[in-house]
Formats: sequence, C-alpha cells, structure tokens
Amino acid sequence: MADRSARACWTYGAADAARTVVFVHGLRGDHHGMEPIITHLPGLRSVVPDLPGFGVAGPLQDGRHDVEGYARWVADLLAQLGGRPVLAGHSFGSIVAAAAARTADIAGLVLVNPIAGSALAGPRRGLTGLTVGYHRLAAALPEPAGTALLRHPLLTRIASSAMTTTRDPALRRWIHAEHRRYFSGFANRRVLLEAFYASIGHDVAQFAPEIAVPTLLVAAEHDDIAPLPAQRELAGRFRDARLVEVPGVGHLAHYEAPAAVADAISEFVCAL
Repeated sequence: MADRSARACWTYGAADAARTVVFVHGLRGDHHGMEPIITHLPGLRSVVPDLPGFGVAGPLQDGRHDVEGYARWVADLLAQLGGRPVLAGHSFGSIVAAAAARTADIAGLVLVNPIAGSALAGPRRGLTGLTVGYHRLAAALPEPAGTALLRHPLLTRIASSAMTTTRDPALRRWIHAEHRRYFSGFANRRVLLEAFYASIGHDVAQFAPEIAVPTLLVAAEHDDIAPLPAQRELAGRFRDARLVEVPGVGHLAHYEAPAAVADAISEFVCAL
C-alpha cells in the first residue's frame, strides 16, 4: 500500500526496513512507472516522488525544470528523508540522480537504462532530431495549441511503440495503456519543454567522475536509446561501478523485466 506525502511522494514497504531506496522517474512519467520494480522489492522501503511539474506535483516555484533544478530538488528531498538512502533513477531520471549524487548524502546509486551519451549522437539521433523539431513547433504555436500538440495521443503511441521491444501482445497492450494514462501528465508546456531540452542536452557520463559512492548500472540488451557498448564505456567512468545487463529487453526494462531489474537492485543494496 502506498502513502502520499505533501511533497507528492509515495512510500512503499515497511517503515523499519533496513534500507530505503528513493526512485526518480523518467521524462513525462510519474511515480507509477517505478511501481512494477517496487512490487518485487518487498524487503526494502521505497520512496517515489513525482518530479515537479509531472504527475500531481506542481511546477518548481523557483528556477527551471532542468537537470540542475531537479537535482537540487532531489537533494533537498534526500536531506529531508535522512538516513543515507540509496538513490535510483530511470532514463532521464538517471541523469537527475547522477547529478544529485555528486553532493547528496547517499549510500549508493542505481541507474536503470542510464543515458550514457548524448541523444543527439546516438543510434536514434534521426528520431531525436524529428522529436526536437516537433517540440520546436509546439513552442512556436500559441500556448493552447502547443500544449495540445505535446499531448496528442498519436505522439504518445509513436513514442510508446518506438521504445517497446517485447513481443508479448498482452504486455505491449499494457505498456501502451500505461503511456496513455500517464505520458501527458505534465503541468504545462513550459515544464515539458524545459525538461525535454534538459534530457537531450545532458547525460550520465558528464557527472560520473564526480560520483564517489558505489554505483549500479542496469542496462538492457536491446536498448537503442542507451546501447550496451555505451553502457560498458560509461561504467568505466565511475570510481566504483558494477554493470548488470538484462537480456531480451530495451529501454523500458522497468516495464518489460521489472523482476530482473529488482533482483539486481536488491542484491546491490543488500551488499552495501
């Protein structure tokens, strides 16, 4: 059962668990995206906020919705929680978590499908270029029309289909349904545009050398947004990193193989 706090945080698991893991969701997501993993972590206490401007969380009161703005917000949340939790992030959340981990008092860092290099130079750079053009058009239109374009169901379906690798029809339907429910839950156009440009302008590699805590990278065999060769290179940039490769899935490992991701997290956390 999950409990909500005033900060739009959801807590799962026993309050007296030996370890707490704080999860940071990906771009256009909210706390729901982390729940499939958390279901397989009954022995840990998990805390998942909606990042400001997404889900039910209001926008930041000060500053931009970029990597540094979110990293400061996450670091503040960690300080309020206390107890040296483990910080985890998926996709864009991996960039935010890595940025926050430079200074936050945490026991360890977990990055799931981490963004190892620039999206503008990766194997999906053509699709990224089209996406950039789409967001530029949305920014140029009057606000209501621009927001409607960013929330268009066709965009959601294209993005969902591009990231889903499973051949299981039932699982594909469920993933598409999850994206229909939550992919457009951003507060306004400004929030999404700031976060989007932050997501393509930064990567985990920028912050890796500054991270001193033990780090787990959970990569996926068929992730063409964050491909395995880049993940292996990324692991070498950390002072203390372990790489786990999940077979048969892509960038949505948290949906397509949540048990495998959870097993890797549990083993890592319990060894700290």
